[in-house]
Amino acid sequence: MNTRTLEINLEDCPVESRSLRAKRAFDLIVAIPAAVLLSPLFAAIAVWVKLDSRGPVFFRQERAGQFGRTFRIFKFRTMVVDAEKHGTLITVGADRRITRSGRLLRKYKLDELPQLFNVIKGEMSLVGPRPEVPRYVKTYTEDQRRILALKPGVTSVASIAFSDESEVLARQDDPESFYRAQLIPAKIREDLGYAKRATVLSDCALVAKTFFRIFG
Repeated sequence: MNTRTLEINLEDCPVESRSLRAKRAFDLIVAIPAAVLLSPLFAAIAVWVKLDSRGPVFFRQERAGQFGRTFRIFKFRTMVVDAEKHGTLITVGADRRITRSGRLLRKYKLDELPQLFNVIKGEMSLVGPRPEVPRYVKTYTEDQRRILALKPGVTSVASIAFSDESEVLARQDDPESFYRAQLIPAKIREDLGYAKRATVLSDCALVAKTFFRIFG
């Protein structure tokens, strides 16, 4: 994606520059120790994914990051190889492309854990809007593009509010059209609203809320 066409700069970002520096420090303080402590779990999941189905351990997909710059997201692979060639970019209900290990990994969001490496690299934050694929970002309105001033995150208020997204999409006649017309705008409103009042403490609370929402 050509980032120059997005015409987004730091002045459009609803978070103050001082808060951004504190946010980055918080990301590193949490992500680096977490990646080290979780390394045995990462190894166990990697073996499970490899034994369960043919293909690589990680799923690397291009996503639109801050200011529209693309990066490759880290995820444990939860679908069959070349799943995107056999269906849509979104996951709907009990998608047949999901592997046996993938169902459990998705249920507890364990497939998202490798994004700690994206956080350490500075491509993502612990808290921020979930990064979209460029194909959907190209359909954003001018107002919706303001979300690209924010660094994408591992979790967000929108990802918690729409945690049942897959099930909601499964009830639609045209899931992809519903996703573009209804869910994307709703999630952007949630995340922009949160960003205006976000602090390191609120980010910390949101990370904790995400953990208890999944495992509580």
